[in-house]
Amino acid sequence: MENNQEHSEYKKYEELTSTPNKLSRLLPFLGPAFIAGVAYIDPGNFATNISAGSEHGYLLLWVVLVSNLMAILIQSLSAKLGIATGKNLPEVSREKFPKAVSIGLWIQGELIIIATDLAEFIGAALGLYLLFGIPLLPSALIAAIGSFVILELQRRGVRSFEAGITGMLFIVAIAFGLQVFLAKPDASSVIAGLFTPKFDGVDSVMLAAGILGATVMPHAIYLHSALTKKRIVGRTESEKKRIFRFEFVDILIAMVIAGTVNASMLIVAAALFFKEGLHVESLDVAFQLFGDMIGPFAAILFGIALLASGLASSSVGTLAGDVIMQGYIKRRIPLYLRRAITIIPPIIVIAMGVNATTALILSQVILSFGIPFALVPLIVFTSSKKVMGSLVNHKITTFFAWAIALVIILLNVFLIVQTVQDMIH
Repeated sequence: MENNQEHSEYKKYEELTSTPNKLSRLLPFLGPAFIAGVAYIDPGNFATNISAGSEHGYLLLWVVLVSNLMAILIQSLSAKLGIATGKNLPEVSREKFPKAVSIGLWIQGELIIIATDLAEFIGAALGLYLLFGIPLLPSALIAAIGSFVILELQRRGVRSFEAGITGMLFIVAIAFGLQVFLAKPDASSVIAGLFTPKFDGVDSVMLAAGILGATVMPHAIYLHSALTKKRIVGRTESEKKRIFRFEFVDILIAMVIAGTVNASMLIVAAALFFKEGLHVESLDVAFQLFGDMIGPFAAILFGIALLASGLASSSVGTLAGDVIMQGYIKRRIPLYLRRAITIIPPIIVIAMGVNATTALILSQVILSFGIPFALVPLIVFTSSKKVMGSLVNHKITTFFAWAIALVIILLNVFLIVQTVQDMIH
């Protein structure tokens, strides 16, 4: 059965690459990065970017740019691992690491999914609350139903699911594109913020770590390798290289869109809130201010973007959880059951009355701690010629990958020290 599937995929690959039309050759490869890319514009990004923009203006725009460049490299490594090995990152980890390590990685991976779901469900529930005035707890239950509907698209085929997720990504992109137009930011300040790296005190470093945690998402690292591993199978090393070149275009397009959306969030907050001396830490306050400062249409755009982001990213998080469990411990539970289980923690948090924006920012900090556990094994494997064959990393790629990992780990250490100090004082 597996051989027949591979033979069918191989014939499809021959047909795709033999057509003279470049766009026709590229289109079938588009999709995996858009699903992974949704993780880069989840509701946690709304909280961290708006907070950063309102408190520090355009100062931390360069962090968004750097995070996006990091994301391009990281997601390309993940996609490449799936193409080269026909396995996802957790599966390769299970083969190469002792059983105890795999179990530990699975446990931390599940904790990451819980933190991810917390952000997504709170975001979607908040979107419903802001748009329709439905209290957060009923909104969360409605959002849960919506996430089941999106998962149902997967039963209709990968392409249907990809189309649904990509459509929601574009809803968010269009909403913030219009908001930037309405906010009329200062172009020179935007350029300075993008290309002048600097901080302004400890708080700006904390927000930078939150932006990084919200942008480079560990579950997207796991998921991307699973999305590419059997999509189109190359039998030879040259075919695998060519497939990766197509997939890299997919990554570039998706990550540029995600990066632009993240930058737009911060720019809008800087242009409106920072300019007026308003430090906005709550998304419902931001919604209200959008309506007051540039009109109800802008507020509605914000609510729609938040809802679409939460629903799409929650479904993607469920898929990532399935990949993590199947890969590390060779167990799998039905997606709908997993979805039902992962709904419980965010429902409890919402029922307890925890501030939604505070919970969102905290979830992003937690996610930043999970990045090294996905990133370090990914770099180790993609740097091994025995694992990757001809798709092994170039030395310069490995250098930058380890540099990124080091920066993230150092930021995490800083966050731990700062959090402990805050608790003491």
